[in-house]
Amino acid sequence: MTAETMISIFLGIGLAASVGFRVFLPLFVLSLAAYFQVWDLNDQWEWIGSVPALITLGVATVVEIFAYFIPYVDNLLDSIALPLAALAGTAVMVATVSELDPVITWSLAIIAGGGTAAAIKGASATGRLTSTATTAGVGNPIISLIETATALLMSVVSVIAPVIASILVILLLIFIFTIYRKLRPRLSK
Repeated sequence: MTAETMISIFLGIGLAASVGFRVFLPLFVLSLAAYFQVWDLNDQWEWIGSVPALITLGVATVVEIFAYFIPYVDNLLDSIALPLAALAGTAVMVATVSELDPVITWSLAIIAGGGTAAAIKGASATGRLTSTATTAGVGNPIISLIETATALLMSVVSVIAPVIASILVILLLIFIFTIYRKLRPRLSK
């Protein structure tokens, strides 16, 4: 396994984590990176860097971001976004990973890409549902802003410094797991 392959795996993991916060924003950042030739994609996924894909993903990103600022609509989006996040997390891994056997690429994409995206999306959806229940939705736009900023930051860091992004993903998953363990005894009572 070459260093370039390892870096592409780190990029995929970072973008998959970003997909857990916003489905289209990381795909749009990847599209920009491919369009401006900052990052080379897997041969079958070069279309992501095309102008039609760039425009489509850009529009979808703007619509998704604004929709998440509407209380109760954001909860509806989360119910749809969980399976989409798993699919998009898998897709960004497949798009970015190069020079691996297809069986290894798809296995890695499903487990690391889809799994990371689904874990983060599940945690953020639970946080938003809690915010809706405790603040009647008033706190949801603040959560949406934080999630959007995190998705943007993680996406950009993933493209610029994939290894650092992967370290941030590990720290983020540890943080989510720690909060879950602390809340779990309260939830079962």
